[in-house]
Amino acid sequence: MLIGEVARRSGVSARMLRHYESLGLVRPSGRTGSGYREYSAKDVRRIFHIESLRSLGLSLREIGRALDDPGFTPSVLVGDLVRQTRDRITAETELLTRLRRIENADPAGWEDVLQVVALLQALGSQSADARQRAALASADGVLVPVEALVEAALSETEPNVAGALRWALARSGDAGPALLAEGLRSPVAAVRKRAVQSLAEMPGGEATAHLRDALTNPDVEVRGYAALALGPRGVAEAVPELIDMIVAGRNDTDAADALSVLASDIATADQLATTLVDRLAHDTTEAPARGRLTQALAGIPGTTASRALAELSHDEDRAVALTAAYVLQLRDAR
Repeated sequence: MLIGEVARRSGVSARMLRHYESLGLVRPSGRTGSGYREYSAKDVRRIFHIESLRSLGLSLREIGRALDDPGFTPSVLVGDLVRQTRDRITAETELLTRLRRIENADPAGWEDVLQVVALLQALGSQSADARQRAALASADGVLVPVEALVEAALSETEPNVAGALRWALARSGDAGPALLAEGLRSPVAAVRKRAVQSLAEMPGGEATAHLRDALTNPDVEVRGYAALALGPRGVAEAVPELIDMIVAGRNDTDAADALSVLASDIATADQLATTLVDRLAHDTTEAPARGRLTQALAGIPGTTASRALAELSHDEDRAVALTAAYVLQLRDAR
C-alpha cells in the first residue's frame, strides 16, 4: 500500500507519516520498483497504534518506547498522564473562571480588562494589604467581579480583610446573596460561618430570605449569626433561636439586644416577655440561664415584662431576684 492510500485510510497525512519514519516510529516494509514507499498491513496497524497512544497524550518519544521496549510497563506512565491531565484541567478551569469573571465585568476596553485582571490577582495575593486594597477598590468606582469577592470572602482568614470583603459585597448588587447562600451548604464549618457573616451585612430582601433559611441550618453557629442579623430586621422567626442563645450563653448579650429591637410595639413586646417567662419557668432551665433570661427581660418594654420582673424580684434564686430588682429600679427611674 502506497503512502497516499495509507494517508487516506488512516487519516494521517503523508507529511506526518514521513515524520514518523524520520523518527523511526514506523518504517515502510518495502519499496516499489520505482522506489515508492510501500506499507504492509502490519505497518498500517502500527500507525493506528501510534495514533491511539497520541490520543492519550503521550509524546512521540514515549510512544516509541511503549511500542519497542518489551520490558516497558504502562502503569507508571499512565499514572503520570492522569496527574498531568488533572493539573491541566485545573489550570484550564481556573483560566475559564477568570475569563468569565472578566466577561461579567463587561469591560469597555483593554484598560478595563487589565484593571479587572490586576484586581483578581490582588484578591489572590499572599499579602493581606493587597487583598484589602482590592476589596476596597469599589470605593473608587472600580467594578470588582462579585464572584471573585464571594470566593475571597469565603476563604479569607484575616479579620480586617474579611471586613473589607463583606463591605464590598454589600455594595456589589444582586448576585452576591445567592452565591453566598451556596457557602452555607459547605462541609467546612469556617466557610459556613463566613458565608452567614457576609449575608448578615447584605441589604435587601434576598439576603433576608437566605438568612431565614439559615435558621434551620444544622450548624448552630450559622443559626446564631442568622438570628442576630434577622432580629434587627424585624423577623419574628428569629425569636426561638435568640432565646436558645440566651439560655445557652452563646452571644447572649447580642441576642438580648436583638430581642429588644424586635419588641418595637406593645403586642410584640408582651409576646416576647411571655415567651421569656415561660422559658424561665421551664424545669430544665438551669440557674445561670435563668439569670440571663431575667437580664433579657430588661430590654423588653411593657407591663407584661414589668409584672414578670416584679415576681422574679422575689425568686428563690437570689441572683435572679437581685437582677430583677435592679432592672425594676432602672425601669422606674426612666
